Amino acid sequence: MADTEQSRRRVQSIEVGFRVLRVLRMAEGPLPLREIAARASMPPSKVHLYLASFVRENMAYQELQNGYYGLGSFAIQLGLAAIRQVDVVGMSSDILTDLRDRTDCAIYLSLWGDRGPCIVAKADGRLQGAFLIRLGYILPVTTTATGFVFLAHLPPQETERALKAQADFDGAANARAPSQEEIDEGVRKARELGYASTAGMLNRNFAGMAAPIFDYSGKIAAALTLLGPSDLMTKPRQKDFCKMLLDSAQTVSERLGALPVAKG
Repeated sequence: MADTEQSRRRVQSIEVGFRVLRVLRMAEGPLPLREIAARASMPPSKVHLYLASFVRENMAYQELQNGYYGLGSFAIQLGLAAIRQVDVVGMSSDILTDLRDRTDCAIYLSLWGDRGPCIVAKADGRLQGAFLIRLGYILPVTTTATGFVFLAHLPPQETERALKAQADFDGAANARAPSQEEIDEGVRKARELGYASTAGMLNRNFAGMAAPIFDYSGKIAAALTLLGPSDLMTKPRQKDFCKMLLDSAQTVSERLGALPVAKG
């Protein structure tokens, strides 16, 4: 009985510790102790004990100048290890490189997270200039082709949090947010056409095209995106790029067990 109670306490301790880690994961940057405690709904003294342990294990770090806490190097390694174990990343690596070589554009793969699409793999293109895409970057939900693809294929309950976070960010930054009508139209087009496209939104000199990747159950598993200079995207070239993008996304989908698309 005593062993059972002790085991239960250890499990509960892990669960409480993850409340602290979730706060750090959702934060835009390092946070002070009191803010972490408030967001985790825990006493600061208790949060400090967990943070001290996390810092020792490199799961978190503390800034010397102000004492704020953020996710540490081991948390980053853990996240990258999890990404490597996701089948869609390994099964699409050659596709990203091939599509990059055929278009000279930047190609990237995104998975859906709590805050929106997250770039987990990429192939930098010759025509992207100094505009580099970072692994781990969270893309805007309502102003990117990638975001529209996920909005078109995910249930509303899965996108609600990311949409609210995007609206809060736009409000704080005094950025122009698209209207609900514009969002609905982008989602409708993505469903109807099988892909989404935007121009001059993530970067005013670039245009993006994104297509969904589906798994064996028919659910969206990832999004494959092509990003190139706006002046490159003439109508004939855009048509060619779109076909290559859709064919590439379908190839990865079939590798994940999705049904082939009937030709013709």
